[in-house]
Amino acid sequence: GTGIVHLAPAFGEDDMIACQEAGIEPVIPIDAKGRFTAEFPQYEGLQVFDANPKVIADLKEAGIVLRHETYDHSYPHCWRCRNPLIYRAVGSWFVRVTEFRDRMVELNEDITWVPEHIKHGQFGKWLEGARDWSISRNRYFGTPIPVWVSDDPAFPRTDVYGSLEEIERDFGRLPLDAKGEPNLHRPFIDELTRPNPDDPSGTATMRRISDVFDVWFDSGSMPFAQVHYPFDNREWFDSHNPADFIVEYIGQTRGWFYVMHVLATALFDRPAFTTCISHGIVLGSDGRKMSKSLRNYPDVNDVFQRDGSDAMRWFLMSSPILRGGNLMVTEEGIREGVRQVLLPLWSTYYFFTLYAGAANGGDGVLGRRVDDAAVGSLPVMDRYVLAKTAELVRDVTSQMEEFDVPGASESLRAFMELLTNWYVRTQRDRFWEEDQAAFDTLFTVLETVTRLAAPLLPLATEEIYRGLTGERSVHLTDYPVASAAWDDASLGSVMDAVREVVSAAHALRKARQIRVRQPLSLLKVAVDSPAALTPYAALIAGELNVKAVAFVGIDEFTADHPVEQRLTVNARAAGPRIGKDVQAAIRGSKTGDWAEVSGAVVSGGIALEAGEYELATVIGGSSDDHEAASVLRLPGGESGFVLIDTAITPELEAEGFARDLVRLIQDERKHAGLNVSDRIVLTLTVPEERVAAVETHRDLIAGEVLAVQVVLEAGAEVAVEVAKD
Repeated sequence: GTGIVHLAPAFGEDDMIACQEAGIEPVIPIDAKGRFTAEFPQYEGLQVFDANPKVIADLKEAGIVLRHETYDHSYPHCWRCRNPLIYRAVGSWFVRVTEFRDRMVELNEDITWVPEHIKHGQFGKWLEGARDWSISRNRYFGTPIPVWVSDDPAFPRTDVYGSLEEIERDFGRLPLDAKGEPNLHRPFIDELTRPNPDDPSGTATMRRISDVFDVWFDSGSMPFAQVHYPFDNREWFDSHNPADFIVEYIGQTRGWFYVMHVLATALFDRPAFTTCISHGIVLGSDGRKMSKSLRNYPDVNDVFQRDGSDAMRWFLMSSPILRGGNLMVTEEGIREGVRQVLLPLWSTYYFFTLYAGAANGGDGVLGRRVDDAAVGSLPVMDRYVLAKTAELVRDVTSQMEEFDVPGASESLRAFMELLTNWYVRTQRDRFWEEDQAAFDTLFTVLETVTRLAAPLLPLATEEIYRGLTGERSVHLTDYPVASAAWDDASLGSVMDAVREVVSAAHALRKARQIRVRQPLSLLKVAVDSPAALTPYAALIAGELNVKAVAFVGIDEFTADHPVEQRLTVNARAAGPRIGKDVQAAIRGSKTGDWAEVSGAVVSGGIALEAGEYELATVIGGSSDDHEAASVLRLPGGESGFVLIDTAITPELEAEGFARDLVRLIQDERKHAGLNVSDRIVLTLTVPEERVAAVETHRDLIAGEVLAVQVVLEAGAEVAVEVAKD
């Protein structure tokens, strides 16, 4: 390179700073439309882009062009009209932010930020480097800056007005539009002029500057301007400011959040808000920022029609976007919220109304809230779900008070999993038997949860709450408070352990591709305190469809099934960091030359970091392929093991076939439009070799499907016919 740098102080901030330090004054030969002025007569009137060829030609003619080349590079364009932009220095009015910058930093300590890292990160760093704020813009539309200056430099004077009364006092009237109404906007306010009081000759005139306020000045004034403070509502403003919280996307750390903080500090010496939620950016399905012009997002009307507006609301509220992360909007993501929360909530309500309506003879009373005094006498599963409901209320309330909306959403999602896939599923027989305690418990839970979830799912909870209670609206009732009578910490921890046992065993079934309707013979559970889980053997057996459940201690289990840790080195992850040493680490993992040291793993003498390896617990000792075992992670950090016997005897296989038939018959009942309490006459056709198995389990089938008569026939294929009795 030549070592020569071109500097244009009027057309770039860095250039301006460098030239100011060198005492070089800026030259601005470009007008507001980007055309050369009379300062360069040979190009006067030419737009800068149109002048490029002529400038190059003139330089070549003068013989001072070293080389002429074309470079393709990114160039700034207006994001609205897409036209190319140029920098150009213009005069501006400023707020001296640097005079109170340190105080702005101090007051930031009084603000709670969500996510917390914004406080001393993006916002805090921006405050520390804050510069004077240019508040004027060269536009016609906008809020006129109320500054009048003398048009004669010989008699300088500047007047700044703070009220209509002051303007009327000096000019004798207010600016009026064509209808004779007061109007503070252009052109009416520009018509107000008066002689300069500092000019004894009376020839100088005070005229309003042509600039309008930067729109961010308007936005920053919102807290007080919205109530016309200080002219009105002084008492209201003093009792409502700072605001409890505000929310906007993370870019507003340099926009709305910032300008409000500037003006609040300058005017009131306090923050404009006490809590700020700074969410991430909503991205379209293509990963770019969501844009109406790009149409890179699912059609909102289609989403509302198919999934409902609650689905879209839940998708946004439960996402990382409210913790400062970005969010890509996809139909799949929206549907996932429907599957995980909306459908479970609605299906539980439907299940309850179906059975409660039938039990109460359609008298409109579906259930009653459980009396706190009666909680102790309820069955164990009722007490457990009430304890979990109380825990949910406290968790969600705390999370919402801390503005952790995604956390509250996750708590609700996890509870719906418990309610539908644990409580309702394990207690179905009680509802069929019209157990009033079950009805009242589920009513209490649903009524509480709908009030709790109303801010997150306003429409679904409204429909369910009104259906449950007959009251006007869930949004007109009180937010729930957890009842201390529902608490049962010891029961909760034990039942959580039972759920983990069932979940781990179901995973083993799934891994071996054995459907739940297929009975198995034995489940073995190894824990430190087997006696605590023994009372729930029947519940576990019923959930897993096993004939027996055996509880043993850890030592007894490991004596028959040795347990070892196996290390696998992720060469792709570790290689870039440790290079050739990855081979030594791999050899160490295979030969047993590895150990855990202070929570870290050293293999073959090489220290590995998280993500560079995997530790797996391997359970051995199985006598054949008919055992499947896995590690059990219990609440409180305890561990254990589950082992399921996957051998399927002819007797077990026959019962599995019978249970498959029950499923087919239940589907046929639905297709026939039968009520849950309708008795039927059942005709079954099964292959000849299956007749004996079905005959063995005739009573099981009849009892499950409410068949008063079962006609069994042999045929080429399975066929089911149902008729209302």
